[in-house]
Amino acid sequence: MIDRLRAMGPAEVGFRVRRAARSRAERAGLGRARPRAASGRTGAPWVRELPRRFDAAAYAAAADRVLAGTFEVLALREAPLGFPPAWNVDPKTGTCAPLGFGKTLDYRSRRLVGDVKYLWELNRHLELVTLAQAWHLTGEPRFAEGCRRLIDSWLAECPYPFGANWCASLELAIRLANWACAWQLLGAEASIVFAGVEGAGFRQRWLACIHQHCHFVSGHLSRHSSANNHLLGEAAGLAIAALTWPMWKSSARWLARGLAELDAQALVQNHEDGVNKEQAIWYHVAVADLLLLAGLTARANGREPAEAYWRRLESMIEFVASIMDVAGNVPAFGDADDGILVRWAPLDRGQLFRSLLATGAVLFGRAELARKASRFDDKSRWLLGDAAEESFARLLARDRSVEPAHLPLPRFFPQGGYYLLGDAFDTPREVKIVADAGALGYLSIAAHGHADALSFTLSAAGQPLLIDPGTFAYHCDPGWRRYFRGTRSHNTVCVDGLDQSRPAGSFLWLDHARTTVEAFEPAGGPGTRERLIASHDGYGRLSDPVRHRRKLEYDRERFLLAVTDELVCRRAHRIELNWHFAPECSVGLSDGTVVVQRAGVRLTLRTDPRLVCSLASGREAPAGGWFSPSYDLKVPATSVTASTDIQGSTSFVTEIRIELP
Repeated sequence: MIDRLRAMGPAEVGFRVRRAARSRAERAGLGRARPRAASGRTGAPWVRELPRRFDAAAYAAAADRVLAGTFEVLALREAPLGFPPAWNVDPKTGTCAPLGFGKTLDYRSRRLVGDVKYLWELNRHLELVTLAQAWHLTGEPRFAEGCRRLIDSWLAECPYPFGANWCASLELAIRLANWACAWQLLGAEASIVFAGVEGAGFRQRWLACIHQHCHFVSGHLSRHSSANNHLLGEAAGLAIAALTWPMWKSSARWLARGLAELDAQALVQNHEDGVNKEQAIWYHVAVADLLLLAGLTARANGREPAEAYWRRLESMIEFVASIMDVAGNVPAFGDADDGILVRWAPLDRGQLFRSLLATGAVLFGRAELARKASRFDDKSRWLLGDAAEESFARLLARDRSVEPAHLPLPRFFPQGGYYLLGDAFDTPREVKIVADAGALGYLSIAAHGHADALSFTLSAAGQPLLIDPGTFAYHCDPGWRRYFRGTRSHNTVCVDGLDQSRPAGSFLWLDHARTTVEAFEPAGGPGTRERLIASHDGYGRLSDPVRHRRKLEYDRERFLLAVTDELVCRRAHRIELNWHFAPECSVGLSDGTVVVQRAGVRLTLRTDPRLVCSLASGREAPAGGWFSPSYDLKVPATSVTASTDIQGSTSFVTEIRIELP
């Protein structure tokens, strides 16, 4: 609690006190949403004509699995939860969360609610959209009836404002977005789920809860040090809901608030160069996705977002294209929780990134994004409509000689702090190095940042070799949470066994490392070298301050990356250089030389002879040699630690040679 207060200014402390007082008043019944009759017509969907060119049988099969009680919840790929599931039971631990007043419920308590990430994920109602899609494509009544049963059971088990599903505004906002998409796919006001007396009663119950959701989100927007992607998600859900259901006197106020926050936060939370300020690639894509759906819904309902909104979204998509390698792999910098706004199609991680590029290609007329995406996918079709496929095909066919001035994609993002070195980008002989010289994260708590200053990833011929190990855990595994976001878990230098920035909680950092880019010199032509020089002050808090300066120099003729690490200090320190390899890599170590092979690509890493090297793979204590391919999943992966003791300022050179097939 004291550390959290340290991350707040006086204004935030006052705000938190007022919020706590408001929650106590609401617990006593004051300020809660009151029943309001809904009147008027609902808004238009996000696309003029809902698309239909899909494999309907595949969507029907997915919906039938839901009806059979099989759900996908984070690492639980085929969880037998029943239909409808028990909405207040954590699917992972089986813990039943109590129906106490939501805003004062300790949702972080594993004893009380289990793993709240799993509980909340189930209650986002991603499967509702799957059922509604199946109804839209097949007209089979069981899918529409499944939607009604699912929602009605939730309304009965999760009364406003009680339980873990009435704790966090972001969760309500995401649920609203899924309800809005399902509403439109079911036929809106003309849906068969509203037919007859029973259907009319269901419609009234659902709309009453939608009103409660909007009231809750509007009154509990994330502010101050919590105003990160949560605020953007809350604004998006509120705006989408107010556009879909402009049926109450308060709807105009909710819409104005949601759209104003979206317009402002799209620019505030994302740098002009397109990098999201949370310094977490998964959240970057999640934010782009919610800006996309909210923007399309606003446009379809005559509330066109500002030009700057669309330009910032385009830059965000361009950034993803730039850091993506030729095979579609993207570095895993920062936190990732696998959370998505709407499950339009069953896409894996790599497909989700490429899908965003495909959507961006059509939306902004970018042929280079279309080529990088390679195909027009189902998610893009749901968002943009059937006709968008023809637009995508025209972009793919566009003659490179008449390509717009967008090419080539950017190689450096000075505001976000990411720099690309390498050669032959987007070809079978690509070497791509993505270096992180950015800030720790966003706002005073830097919630989703990792202590990874001056780390980098390396991919060759579309094969990730040096990687970022990912995230794995949030609330419920504090030891693993600290490991995966710590400095030792990244391809950088660790001093005295400490993280560059000081962790003080699962989503709180103190003493943030500050990075300075001293020089970036991209290659001027074939056969030339390129280099990045940057430093950080994260170990300036030590009694004998240490500054880490790193120079990356890539020789395109020799396929050689030279990494020079300089530690500027006065006294004795323990130094560790850590190198983390993809699980698919075969890694051998002999006399300070590391030989790595993967799918015909060979990497040779030669360390400074003063360093003592050791391997780790799947080690539990102390933790070492792990990769997290998705939330709550970890697999063994080889890491190399090169360590020694130094006395005063010292430099080390590591040579990394790449051999392509």
